[in-house]
Amino acid sequence: MGLTQVLLKVKNPANPKKVFEGQFLVDSGTSYTVVPAATLLKLGIKPQGEEEFSLADGKIIKRKVGSALYEMDGIERAAPVMFGQKDDSLLLGVFTLEALD
Repeated sequence: MGLTQVLLKVKNPANPKKVFEGQFLVDSGTSYTVVPAATLLKLGIKPQGEEEFSLADGKIIKRKVGSALYEMDGIERAAPVMFGQKDDSLLLGVFTLEALD
Protein backbone atom coordinates (compact mmCIF):
# COMPACT_ATOMS: atom_id res chain seq x y z
CA MET A 1 0.00 0.00 0.00
CA GLY A 2 1.43 3.40 -0.98
CA LEU A 3 0.99 6.91 0.26
CA THR A 4 -0.97 9.36 -1.85
CA GLN A 5 -0.53 13.11 -1.74
CA VAL A 6 -2.66 15.65 -3.56
CA LEU A 7 -2.47 19.37 -4.20
CA LEU A 8 -5.34 21.01 -2.33
CA LYS A 9 -6.45 24.62 -1.96
CA VAL A 10 -8.01 25.72 1.33
CA LYS A 11 -10.09 28.91 1.26
CA ASN A 12 -11.96 31.15 3.67
CA PRO A 13 -15.69 30.64 2.97
CA ALA A 14 -16.38 34.32 3.74
CA ASN A 15 -13.53 35.52 1.51
CA PRO A 16 -12.52 32.84 -1.05
CA LYS A 17 -9.70 35.05 -2.36
CA LYS A 18 -7.75 34.12 0.78
CA VAL A 19 -6.14 30.82 -0.22
CA PHE A 20 -3.59 28.36 1.12
CA GLU A 21 -2.28 25.69 -1.27
CA GLY A 22 -0.37 22.64 -0.13
CA GLN A 23 0.43 18.96 -0.61
CA PHE A 24 -1.90 16.94 1.63
CA LEU A 25 -1.54 13.29 2.54
CA VAL A 26 -4.79 11.46 1.74
CA ASP A 27 -5.85 9.67 4.94
CA SER A 28 -9.04 7.61 4.67
CA GLY A 29 -8.84 6.95 8.42
CA THR A 30 -9.17 10.65 9.26
CA SER A 31 -12.57 12.33 9.31
CA TYR A 32 -11.49 15.98 9.18
CA THR A 33 -8.90 17.63 6.97
CA VAL A 34 -6.03 18.95 9.10
CA VAL A 35 -4.51 22.39 8.41
CA PRO A 36 -2.15 24.25 10.77
CA ALA A 37 -4.03 26.60 13.08
CA ALA A 38 -1.71 29.49 12.17
CA THR A 39 -2.51 29.02 8.47
CA LEU A 40 -6.26 28.96 9.09
CA LEU A 41 -6.08 32.09 11.24
CA LYS A 42 -4.10 33.88 8.49
CA LEU A 43 -6.94 32.98 6.12
CA GLY A 44 -9.41 34.49 8.59
CA ILE A 45 -11.02 31.13 9.43
CA LYS A 46 -12.03 31.04 13.07
CA PRO A 47 -12.69 27.99 15.24
CA GLN A 48 -16.35 27.17 15.83
CA GLY A 49 -15.74 24.72 18.65
CA GLU A 50 -13.52 21.96 19.95
CA GLU A 51 -13.85 18.19 19.55
CA GLU A 52 -12.12 15.05 20.75
CA PHE A 53 -10.45 12.71 18.26
CA SER A 54 -9.11 9.19 18.70
CA LEU A 55 -5.72 8.49 17.10
CA ALA A 56 -4.63 5.16 15.62
CA ASP A 57 -2.64 4.40 18.79
CA GLY A 58 -5.76 4.93 20.94
CA LYS A 59 -4.66 8.32 22.28
CA ILE A 60 -7.43 10.93 22.60
CA ILE A 61 -6.66 14.49 21.52
CA LYS A 62 -8.68 17.71 21.51
CA ARG A 63 -8.53 20.08 18.56
CA LYS A 64 -10.40 23.18 17.51
CA VAL A 65 -12.62 22.79 14.43
CA GLY A 66 -14.25 25.08 11.91
CA SER A 67 -15.38 25.22 8.29
CA ALA A 68 -13.41 25.82 5.10
CA LEU A 69 -13.80 25.77 1.35
CA TYR A 70 -11.63 23.27 -0.49
CA GLU A 71 -10.68 23.16 -4.16
CA MET A 72 -9.17 20.24 -6.04
CA ASP A 73 -9.18 19.57 -9.77
CA GLY A 74 -11.51 22.52 -10.38
CA ILE A 75 -14.14 21.32 -7.88
CA GLU A 76 -14.87 23.56 -4.88
CA ARG A 77 -16.87 22.44 -1.84
CA ALA A 78 -17.20 23.22 1.88
CA ALA A 79 -16.32 20.77 4.65
CA PRO A 80 -15.09 20.79 8.26
CA VAL A 81 -11.48 21.57 9.09
CA MET A 82 -9.34 20.69 12.10
CA PHE A 83 -6.98 23.34 13.47
CA GLY A 84 -3.70 21.44 13.51
CA GLN A 85 -1.05 21.93 16.15
CA LYS A 86 2.74 22.06 15.83
CA ASP A 87 3.45 18.39 15.00
CA ASP A 88 0.22 17.64 13.09
CA SER A 89 0.63 16.78 9.39
CA LEU A 90 -1.38 18.21 6.48
CA LEU A 91 -4.05 15.52 6.06
CA LEU A 92 -6.94 15.29 3.62
CA GLY A 93 -9.78 13.64 5.52
CA VAL A 94 -12.82 11.65 4.46
CA PHE A 95 -15.39 14.46 4.88
CA THR A 96 -13.47 16.62 2.39
CA LEU A 97 -12.89 13.68 0.02
CA GLU A 98 -16.61 12.92 -0.01
CA ALA A 99 -17.49 16.58 -0.58
CA LEU A 100 -15.09 16.79 -3.53
CA ASP A 101 -16.35 13.48 -5.02
